[in-house]
Amino acid sequence: MAKKRKIGMWMYSNGGGDKIAKKIIKKLKEREIETFNNVNLRQAISKNGHIVYKGEKLDKLDLFFSYNAGEQTQYQVYLYQALSRIIPTINSYEAFALTEDKFQTSFVLRNAGVATPDYKLCHRDDAHELKKIIKKWDKMVYKPTDGWGGVGLTKIESEENLNMLLPFLNQIDLRYFYVEKFLKYDNTDFRVDIVDGEFVSCYGRRAGGSDWRTNVTSGGSVFLREANDEVIAIAKKACEVTGVDIGGVDIIYDMEKEQYVVLEVNGIPAFATPQQEKMGLDFNDKKIDLIVNLIDKKTKIKDK
Repeated sequence: MAKKRKIGMWMYSNGGGDKIAKKIIKKLKEREIETFNNVNLRQAISKNGHIVYKGEKLDKLDLFFSYNAGEQTQYQVYLYQALSRIIPTINSYEAFALTEDKFQTSFVLRNAGVATPDYKLCHRDDAHELKKIIKKWDKMVYKPTDGWGGVGLTKIESEENLNMLLPFLNQIDLRYFYVEKFLKYDNTDFRVDIVDGEFVSCYGRRAGGSDWRTNVTSGGSVFLREANDEVIAIAKKACEVTGVDIGGVDIIYDMEKEQYVVLEVNGIPAFATPQQEKMGLDFNDKKIDLIVNLIDKKTKIKDK
């Protein structure tokens, strides 16, 4: 008799995440896959070749599904990396780490022929290079390479702005500066969800008021939006190139170059909240089914 499969899962609980987790667990149980839920690696310890949480040896599970962006600490990520070396994880640590870094993501996408904003990465002491860039681009955006939700994004519109910002950046002891050219666009984007290479959904986000950031956490709002074939193809390729099993790809239309551009690949794209479902975003069930299929497939491969 084949060993019963068992996975670990850590799902965010706010915004309806707890209900999503229950649906995933129920569907996995129908496939005879047991779920060890709420595995918060913050309370895990590692000893003698095992990572242990509440008496369970996580390295003996068939898979670990981590889906909580807001509560991760360096310790959790460190154990996630170790766990990913031993058992399948969704996403893999390698893909997770890549998409957490905006420069590394842009670098990989550009080399694969996926359009991104023009960018520059330079040493923290190379203020001269930054001043050359602002003169050439006119406007640029400073981005923390590991930020999310629009936090830390700073629009730089002149050399005077740059001179005011540099002392602050030096105080926080950055090793390097990453900047992107500010693109002319209509203050909206496409968020395209992909699971295991399959298109799940698309919706739009619109910057709020005088802000230029579309992130909901920065005041942006969600609206219904259809994706055309080109946008879907770009999102699929971005996920393939970065290696994510689950990805939310942020795409805008560059009005000057007249092309779609990938801003970011998010390795933990949120499900629709109950409020968003009421406004017509109805992709949660499809996304759950594709994730359950993915878990089923990855644990079967290991079992064989």
